Amino acid sequence: MRQAYDLPMSTLQTLQDTLGRAGRSGAHWSVGWWHVVKVGALILVLALSPSTYTAANRAALARHVVLGTAPILPWFALLSALTSLVLIRIVIVTAVSYGLSQYALEMMVRVLVLELIPLTAALFVALRTTVPSGAELIRMHARGEFAPLQRAGLDPLRHELLPRVVAGVFSVLMLATVSCVIAMLLAYLAVYGFTLGAFGGFTRTLGHIFNPSVALIFALKTLFFSLAVSLIPVAAFLRGSQAAPTRSTAELESLVRLFAAVLLIEAVSLMGNYY
Repeated sequence: MRQAYDLPMSTLQTLQDTLGRAGRSGAHWSVGWWHVVKVGALILVLALSPSTYTAANRAALARHVVLGTAPILPWFALLSALTSLVLIRIVIVTAVSYGLSQYALEMMVRVLVLELIPLTAALFVALRTTVPSGAELIRMHARGEFAPLQRAGLDPLRHELLPRVVAGVFSVLMLATVSCVIAMLLAYLAVYGFTLGAFGGFTRTLGHIFNPSVALIFALKTLFFSLAVSLIPVAAFLRGSQAAPTRSTAELESLVRLFAAVLLIEAVSLMGNYY
């Protein structure tokens, strides 16, 4: 009889422990998202404040924008062009084989410009710029480099945090814009060749694809991608410096939260475009 009652009690205790851990994890996850929202609001206030744009802060902003975009723009443009050529060729061959060549251009624009390029630009900037930038902020905080800035009369949030976020947003928008132009140019050349006679039909096709609702969703998706990859790593790493036990824990949490936000934005945009 004693053993018969021991098993349910141990099972109940295990269930309680599991529920407790799940509750603590959910609370920790929610607090992390709330921290991201607060940092986003803080960045918005700082960006709209005229006192932010002193000479030193403008120089820091320009430096981060250039360093966050110029080194990766040529490589991403080249990678995007090569990937676009492969996908364009696949789409053309597939469309011709099924007798759907008249839809090849629309398929290429929808797949490349509307879906793949903004997503890849956001992930590329996150891995090459914003996540390392957040890690650098943590190292600066650990080395105590914010105190000399304050003694010199500089606000670390305006001088270090805001330029990194703005640089991430600008980098995603720039990479997506340049890559979309390259993809559309390659699509035109692949379908029509080196001629300007079909430019009118090409622009009509683009106008049919980018109707007001699709254009709005595309612009908002790209903007939210840029905000997500710029804010989440910085906010998570800053919170990690205060609350997380190790820097690797903060890094892992930021990456998980970043990919979750990107997938959510992509899913909402797909629903808006095709439902």
